[in-house]
Amino acid sequence: MNETRFELIDHPSDLGILVHRGNYKETFENAAYGMFSSMAELSDIKAGESFEINVKGDDREELFINWLNELIFIWDSKKVLLKDFQIRSLTDKTLKAHVAGEKIQADLHELHRPIKAATYNQLELNEKRAKVIFDV
Repeated sequence: MNETRFELIDHPSDLGILVHRGNYKETFENAAYGMFSSMAELSDIKAGESFEINVKGDDREELFINWLNELIFIWDSKKVLLKDFQIRSLTDKTLKAHVAGEKIQADLHELHRPIKAATYNQLELNEKRAKVIFDV
């Protein structure tokens, strides 16, 4: 795992990550990377499958949670491990991004525990830091 992008944090029943970055774009991208790094070893993943993502929220916190949950939806429905996250446009209420990864292959990919959802539990989000707890 790349600890410069994020760090795992202790939580009694779920899984959490803490992201320290200099702007919201990097924070959103690195939170996504941290989430997928918690689900699988990403070093061997190729970025052959790509998706354009458009997410909305009533505020930046809802947008952040919706972003992460949209990525979980892709993982769950398309069976794709994502590893590249490029936010093209980000406002307080909208996000457009290009993401890429590879179809899950159990014999090739080292899978960890799956994540069901990003939650609002203990959510922190500002320009310098994000903390998010995932339901596992």
